[in-house]
Amino acid sequence: MSDSPQHRLFLERRSYQQRRLVDALRLLPILGLLLWLVPLIWARADDVVPAVSVVSASVFIFAVWVVLIVLGAFMSSRASFGDDPEAQDAAGDARNKGSTWNS
Repeated sequence: MSDSPQHRLFLERRSYQQRRLVDALRLLPILGLLLWLVPLIWARADDVVPAVSVVSASVFIFAVWVVLIVLGAFMSSRASFGDDPEAQDAAGDARNKGSTWNS
């Protein structure tokens, strides 16, 4: 019944994009962890391929760290959490529930 074309939920473009951006922000730490594990799978000294130095691995780890910080700051500024009406309603309800001064 609710799957019919007439009853489909329409999401505004801005709201949809903000939700996908928040989803991407939630996945950012997982991406960072996976990228930080990359030096562990690089070739070792006993392999045929020459080993990567500790300096190169350290530079890679710090470069990933900086990229994650910049990407997270950029994405969170684009998310503009204050513009989401649902978040504002939920925050207002939470404030009103905990307040003893409501008349």
